[in-house]
Amino acid sequence: MVNHVQGKVVVVTGAGGGFGRLISEMVTARGAMVVVADIDATALDGVVDGIRAAGGSAVACVADVTSRADMAALATVAVGTFGAIDVLVNNAGVMPLAFYADHARAAEAWDRCIDINLKGVLNGIAAVYDQMIEQGRGHIVNISSIYGNVPTAGAGVYAATKAAVNVLSDALRAEAQGRIKVTVVRPTGVPGTNLGSSIVNADALVGVLGRNTESYMDHIGQYFDGSMPAEMTDPDDIRYWAVTPEELAAQVVWVIDQPWGISISDVTVRASGEEFLI
Repeated sequence: MVNHVQGKVVVVTGAGGGFGRLISEMVTARGAMVVVADIDATALDGVVDGIRAAGGSAVACVADVTSRADMAALATVAVGTFGAIDVLVNNAGVMPLAFYADHARAAEAWDRCIDINLKGVLNGIAAVYDQMIEQGRGHIVNISSIYGNVPTAGAGVYAATKAAVNVLSDALRAEAQGRIKVTVVRPTGVPGTNLGSSIVNADALVGVLGRNTESYMDHIGQYFDGSMPAEMTDPDDIRYWAVTPEELAAQVVWVIDQPWGISISDVTVRASGEEFLI
């Protein structure tokens, strides 16, 4: 099969671990050159060492997505090292679910959410835009969420940032049509990405779980303690309960692995037996 990833220069934010690291490892395994960006220098070194040990090509750049200067410097590193920026994956994000009644304890987390999820994506787009236009082609992949599809109780701020990502993406697609491809990836719940560590109030999950809240809580416990029924952990079974980080990352690689003339605009990734209502 034709490999449309090979030879591309891919920049990934939030690549020091979790989902961003997986994407970086997968694209380099397919022959891409990757610039991994994160605020954690030590973690980045580990990612680059692992990729190089596997025969891949990678360079690290410490960057805070909330800083326009950092993101501009990231683009400079990518072009200076590999000569181009073919793909940007705006992956960095946090999920501080909380009700409005939690405003006192959630305020700082909400500020950080807006800075990372919204301003960080905008900063990423601005950092690579001129280079991609000059090249005559480029591809920006923005990681959104099902929360960005509809308003839900307990996710006002987080959902607003993801809805904003959707709008930013659609506007960019309209402005840069034929020069920059734009993909919005909207995952549902993906255990193991560490995104849940930023939740302020776990009860706020009720907005996307509704009547399934109680069974979801039972199942998430089973998922992590290894007691979940076999059919719910089998990706070949219609009752498969949760997409893994690796499976989600593979879908991002799939949208990158397209000829320049084919643009996968929107992808929602979910398990067929999941319990999310939206």
